[in-house]
Amino acid sequence: MSPVYLLVFVLFLVGVFGLLTRRNLIKLIISVAVIEAAVNLFLVLAGYRQGGIAPIMTEQHPEVEAFAARAVDPFPQAMVLTSIVIGLSLLALMVGISLRLYHIYGTYDLDEIRRAAREEGR
Repeated sequence: MSPVYLLVFVLFLVGVFGLLTRRNLIKLIISVAVIEAAVNLFLVLAGYRQGGIAPIMTEQHPEVEAFAARAVDPFPQAMVLTSIVIGLSLLALMVGISLRLYHIYGTYDLDEIRRAAREEGR
C-alpha cells in the first residue's frame, strides 16, 4: 500500500474521531468537511496513473490502445467534481441549520441544545 493512501486513511480517521468525540456543532461541521476531503482525495488517487497523460484525444495520439494505456482515468475526476458541489451545498445547509440553532438556543453545544429542547417540550 502506498504511503499516500495511508495518509488519506489517517485524514479520514481524524474526521471520524472529531465526529464521534466533539459536542460542538462547528467542530462537527469541520469534521464532516475533513471526511469529505479525505474521500475526494481517495477518489483522485484511485484514478491516478504514474506518468499518465490527460485523457484528451489529439492528433499527437493516433493509436487509441496506446493512448488508453497511458491516459489517466477521467471518471474519478468527474466524481470528485460532483462530490465537491454536493459537499458545498451540504456544508452550507449544515452552517445554516447551526446558525438557526444558535439563534434559538444561544449555544453551539449539542448537550445544552438537547437539554433546552427537553425543557421546552420539543
